[in-house]
Amino acid sequence: MSETKVRVHLHLERDDVFKLYGIADANLKLIEKATGVILVGKDEKIVVRGEKKACIIAKKVIRALEERVASGGDVSGMLVEELIEDARTGLKTAQNPQSGSVEYGLMVSSQRDFIRPKTANQKNYIKTIFDNQVTFGIGPAGTGKTYLATAAALYYLREKKVERIVLVRPVVEAGESLGFLPGDMKEKTDPYLRPLFDAIYDMIEPRIFHELVENEVIEVAPLAYMRGRTLNKAFVILDEAQNTTIDQMKMFLTRTGNGSKVVVTGDITQIDLPPGRKSGLIHAKEIFEGEAMEGMAFSYFNSSDVSRADIVRRILDAYEKYEKKTGI
Repeated sequence: MSETKVRVHLHLERDDVFKLYGIADANLKLIEKATGVILVGKDEKIVVRGEKKACIIAKKVIRALEERVASGGDVSGMLVEELIEDARTGLKTAQNPQSGSVEYGLMVSSQRDFIRPKTANQKNYIKTIFDNQVTFGIGPAGTGKTYLATAAALYYLREKKVERIVLVRPVVEAGESLGFLPGDMKEKTDPYLRPLFDAIYDMIEPRIFHELVENEVIEVAPLAYMRGRTLNKAFVILDEAQNTTIDQMKMFLTRTGNGSKVVVTGDITQIDLPPGRKSGLIHAKEIFEGEAMEGMAFSYFNSSDVSRADIVRRILDAYEKYEKKTGI
């Protein structure tokens, strides 16, 4: 196969050139590994050698990095990997230099493809998470609320923006007290937390997940375990938040620590609390949504965002139509 040689001339200041290269040329090495080209960089000149198509991809990535550095944005290994993927697929990475929000995809592990939001609401959700300390994601089942929040958490962990991930769910007892169920506390609560396991297993290998749990880098726990704690430098997800009480929601939100991200997800049409108990998620929505509180935002989903089987979308539409018609 014939070799192509391309010369790329950078138009950057000396310090910015080194920023593009990365420490010990780490960014250039990432491009080499992903594309199979050979890169030789000296000051503002980079020579690219390899198969023609690979050279074109590598040059696109270098130009995109040059643009990023020139605009004052940060460069990370994650960004380089994203730009490589975008160059291969013809997509353009849309990042906010201030927040680092990624519109088209999140790399959560080296073993998995980019996780990409598919709808406008999903893209807005990811941006909202990046731009705020506390995000509420509200919408029907199957719209990606928990899945995308988990992807964002793994991205933050991989980029060392947080030190750990805490995944939380309320335990709603259906007629039986947990104390009377067989097994230890883990065996009693695992069924409630299983959907969180499923989301993570789709993104990282179970072996790696269990190692992270053993090392307390990832914690999956019932909401009651959050009482009395302060969660610093953590990415915290409260799932199925419509099943929290008002007191539980207040308790959870006040666990937010320095350097932490908090995402609260729920479907206010599927509340399993006993009759007469108001949902903490609905209560929080009433309190905070009109306050324009800095660092907190709400993101909404509807049936058009459902990523499960098409029939799920039709089922949700039918229920919504019936509820509007009957008022039930």
